[in-house]
Amino acid sequence: MREYRRRKDEFLRPAMSSSTALRIEIEHALERRFPAALTPAPRAIRETAATGIPEADALLGGGLPVGAISEVIGPKSSGRASLALSFLAEQTEEERVCVWVDAGDAFDPESAAASGVSLRQLLWVRCNRESAPAKEKPWTRLDQALRATDLLLQAGGFAAIVLDLSDMTPEDASRTPLATWFRFRQAADRTRCCLVVLGQAAYAQSSAAVVLECAPLQPRTAGGTLLSGFSFEIRRGRQRFTPAAIEARKPPASTWSAIGAWETEERA
Repeated sequence: MREYRRRKDEFLRPAMSSSTALRIEIEHALERRFPAALTPAPRAIRETAATGIPEADALLGGGLPVGAISEVIGPKSSGRASLALSFLAEQTEEERVCVWVDAGDAFDPESAAASGVSLRQLLWVRCNRESAPAKEKPWTRLDQALRATDLLLQAGGFAAIVLDLSDMTPEDASRTPLATWFRFRQAADRTRCCLVVLGQAAYAQSSAAVVLECAPLQPRTAGGTLLSGFSFEIRRGRQRFTPAAIEARKPPASTWSAIGAWETEERA
């Protein structure tokens, strides 16, 4: 077999470019020591977890990536928290333990329960202590949130962790070192945890597997005066491990609607 390859190469070498011939020689020289030295690794299919929002899952090719960082960004009232709560509702429904790291002390358990989140399966980490000074620096709360997230990721055992930096200004949240995000990325991959970061802008940069950009649309009313729900736009800003079926030159966008908690109670 080796002699056949040698004769074949000698026959084809005159018609090949020098670079192609050199590559073949190197491959033959390394094929025993390094069987796939110059062969590109095939793209692996990454596991995903559904968000509970069909429009978002369609953009993501199934849902948020498992064992990676996902960033959901946008201004206030853009649907960031609604998407995160829908995702936690899907996780806690399967009796998986999740965490909400609340850097701004703005989490509302009643709204979470109305969105379908099982509070018995949710750990709420409040970073804004009542004993803190009134003029507390914002990056002090940010430091608390990052330390708590680091400890939770290293401990393992959580299906999803939501790091809520929505109330942090981009100037303050950008103080997070890139090494911290890289450490979070490695820990999430090791523990198979979905780390969802909510913020006004993207902070994790290359450590994030996907960035979803949210924007508010016109609210929906009933009878012209009663607010019945909200409509949002969602756009895939950046995504690693993009399935071939959803690859596109321009980031796709879609819209989705959320029903108000009062509407949910009335229907129940």
